[in-house]
Amino acid sequence: MRADRSAAMRHALARTRVPLRYGAVFLAALGAFALVMLIAGKSPLTAYADTFRYTIGNAYGFSELLVRMTPLLLTAVAVALPMRIGLINVGGEGQLYMGAWLATAGALAFSDLPAPLLLPLIAALGFAGGAVWAALPGLLRALGLVSEIISTLLLNYVAPLIVQYFIFGAWRSSESSSYPQSPAFVEAARLPTFFNTRVHAGLLYALACVLVYWLLVERSRWGLEMRAIGGNPEAARRLGVPIFRYMVIVMAIAGGVAGLAGMAEVSAIQGRLVTELSPGYGFIGFLIAWLARGSAAGIVLMSFLFAEISSAGDILQITQGVPYAAVNMLSALILLIVLGRQQALRASS
Repeated sequence: MRADRSAAMRHALARTRVPLRYGAVFLAALGAFALVMLIAGKSPLTAYADTFRYTIGNAYGFSELLVRMTPLLLTAVAVALPMRIGLINVGGEGQLYMGAWLATAGALAFSDLPAPLLLPLIAALGFAGGAVWAALPGLLRALGLVSEIISTLLLNYVAPLIVQYFIFGAWRSSESSSYPQSPAFVEAARLPTFFNTRVHAGLLYALACVLVYWLLVERSRWGLEMRAIGGNPEAARRLGVPIFRYMVIVMAIAGGVAGLAGMAEVSAIQGRLVTELSPGYGFIGFLIAWLARGSAAGIVLMSFLFAEISSAGDILQITQGVPYAAVNMLSALILLIVLGRQQALRASS
């Protein structure tokens, strides 16, 4: 009984350390960024106050923060899921673009369908576009031919070219002259928004994906088998776990989740397919999943944090005259602090 109680206390303390660790990293990064602001002759306190006032302290700003958070949640899950079996999916950006591309194909080809049929169709197509784009690297890795790191990274550069080919060609809208884009989606192909803001149903998709991810990896037999593959593939193989099948299917599901992010962007935000669809959501999602260490709660927390950082870039550019690139410095500081902490822990052990 005493041993069980002690184990439970250790588990509770370990769970408590997670938010404390995230908080400490964030505060350290804010401190370092404040020093940079002071050197540049700007007031960090004013900058942080403006960021809070126009995001969390403002209804419209908070809604825009949730809009930016939506694709980050999805691309982070797309990275975290393969991590469980020891695969590194760097291709969230390309999978997002392919999801947007196939969803656009459905929206343009079946524009006569009513919304109750068209929206599920383009969501399924968006998932399929990302799934196919990620299944190929999963298959190549399962066959032992090409590392998924290399293949997913390279495919990130192919997907936007496919999108550009269609936008500059068959899908080019007659209304666009200097800025090529596809024709606008019909209203039935637009995801619903809430409370007269740009917050859309894609946020519900994203939160549902995080919940399913948590249930899958923490509360199911498949999650146990995935952890076995990630921990010791040879032992898992000897126990009869179908590693080949897991590699292909898990990568396909992960790509499909990233594809949903692309579908949501074209359906809810842009209303059409454009070339500059993503400001790097796939790469930021990779960073989020890595910092969260695959934790579902950590993914939500870090997605909110990076959405806040992204919003801060626009705000500080207007109120403080700080270049938007400065927020990339804050993201880099968070990464460097985490890397430094891990290196220090390895050295001490």
